[in-house]
Parts: sequence; structure tokens; C-alpha cells
Amino acid sequence: MTTQGYKTALVTGASSGIGRAIAQRLVAEGLKVYALGRDATALNALAAECDVTPITLDLRDPGQLGELFEQQEIDVVVNNAGLLPVLAKFAEFKQTDIDSMIDINLRAPLRLAHMALESMIMRQCGHLFFIGSSAGRFPHPNTAVYGATKAAISMFCDSLRCDLLGSGVRVTEVAPGRVQTSLYRTALGEDGANEKLYDAYRSIQPEHIAELIATTLNLPEYVDVSRLEVFPTDQAAGGSQIVAHRLSPNTN
Repeated sequence: MTTQGYKTALVTGASSGIGRAIAQRLVAEGLKVYALGRDATALNALAAECDVTPITLDLRDPGQLGELFEQQEIDVVVNNAGLLPVLAKFAEFKQTDIDSMIDINLRAPLRLAHMALESMIMRQCGHLFFIGSSAGRFPHPNTAVYGATKAAISMFCDSLRCDLLGSGVRVTEVAPGRVQTSLYRTALGEDGANEKLYDAYRSIQPEHIAELIATTLNLPEYVDVSRLEVFPTDQAAGGSQIVAHRLSPNTN
């Protein structure tokens, strides 16, 4: 049990990467952890390693989640699941990819927070975490939709804190730079992700994000870490660049 008396936690995207590391870390904190994801095999493997309750579901279907909140008091919710199916210019995106990113990166966290808050507000106790991204804080090429969903999450967190003043419920956004996970491998492949993103410098690891979550949870209840921006020591979102398209000499 954490120093705040939290007993239960729900972590989305717990099949791998950051979500998996957070689920393991929260179990170590003494919490009963519900680990959500779409990969039943990976969740069962996690359950074999530590005492999580695996729940296989698609976050686009809220039915099963509703049942969980009706049956259990959830003290901590970590909205971690994220989707980046492709890196491309916006005009080249498939409509299905646009819809999927909005569904998983934005609609699902808001829906999950809404489900969790009824009980949290009633009990005057709870903590909502949202794993954002530097892509939601700074512009990056070929990630227009992903960046838009993460920017929306960031503003949602700011506004939600205003709504929750006096409720005892805390809200924390974690906005990391590149963490070495499978997210970009979906778009770039294993070798492509390593070459473009990870080989040039020492990357943040999932367990580092999990440690930040645990530390934030254990701060006194009157301390709310509103946002954590986390970058590798060798990386910074600094400066700006004017992007221009050169006209041909014959263009009037």
C-alpha cells in the first residue's frame, strides 16, 4: 500500500513497454494491479512474474471496463496505452489509422477517467495518470495526428485539475521524449527504430517512467505533480526550424 493508502490500480497497455514496467512497479508498492491489454499471452506472462490481474480487452469497447468499475474501487488509473501505426505526412494517412489513434490515444483515456472519477470524487481520494509525449508539447514531422492526440491529453489534464480542485483527486501527465519501447517499432520496424531513434544516444527505459509514477504516488496528498517532462540527457526539444518549400525559378 502506498503512503496515501491507495490499494488498487489499473494500468492500460500493460502487455509491454512502459505499461508493463508500471504494473510491475505498482505491485512492488503493494497495490492490487489490474493489467489491461490486447495481448492475452503477454498479460498472462506478466501475471506469472508478478501478482497482477490480467484483463484482455480492446479499449474501444467500454463495456468490460464499466463492469470493473462497478465491482471494484480503483484508486489509481494509469492511462498508458498508445498507438502510432505509421510515420507519414498527414495527407498520406489512412482514415482508419487516424480513427484508431483518436480512439486509443484520446477517446479511451477520457472515457476511462470519466468512469473512474465518480467513485474517486465520492471517496475524496484517487490519482489519474496520463502518459503523454513530447510530441504533444513540440511539433514533430510525420506525427500530426499522434501529436494532436497527445496535445489534447495535455490540455485535458490542465483543465481537469481545475475541475477537481477540492476533490482530493490528483492528476499527473508524464510527457517523455523517446522511451525505448515497441511504439515506434510498429511504424519503423525493429531495425529502423533502433537506427533512427535509439542507437545514437542512451534512451529512457520503461522502468524509469515506472519509477517516476511510484515516486509521484508516494508524495503527500497535498502535493500534485501536474506534469513531468522527461528526456534522455543527450536529447532536448530546443530551438526551432523554418520549414520551406523552394519554388522553381520559373514560378511567378
